[in-house]
Amino acid sequence: METIKYEDWQKLDIRLGEILEVKDHPSATKLYIFKVNIGDKEINLVAGLKEHYAPVELKGKKVVVFVNLEPKIIQGIKSEGMVLAAEDSKHNISLLTVNDYCESGAKIK
Repeated sequence: METIKYEDWQKLDIRLGEILEVKDHPSATKLYIFKVNIGDKEINLVAGLKEHYAPVELKGKKVVVFVNLEPKIIQGIKSEGMVLAAEDSKHNISLLTVNDYCESGAKIK
């Protein structure tokens, strides 16, 4: 396994975000578009979670978000970060979450 320096870890901006809105992607069957509150602003994220979560399971959920990832256009939609999840050997996906009493924008350290 490759390691990184502690200084590189400190560059990562990982925060708690609350999913405010979940929309179907207009041209990709496996993707959702999220509006996520990360404390100081709201960002749009594109995530391939349709096979794992229904919209009702996601709206209001507090998730861990990699915020300072370079924005990327995914199937024509700008994604401004990445929601973090675990994937097991059977390809089951579980979003990384924290307790509800933590506020949106809380830094993950």
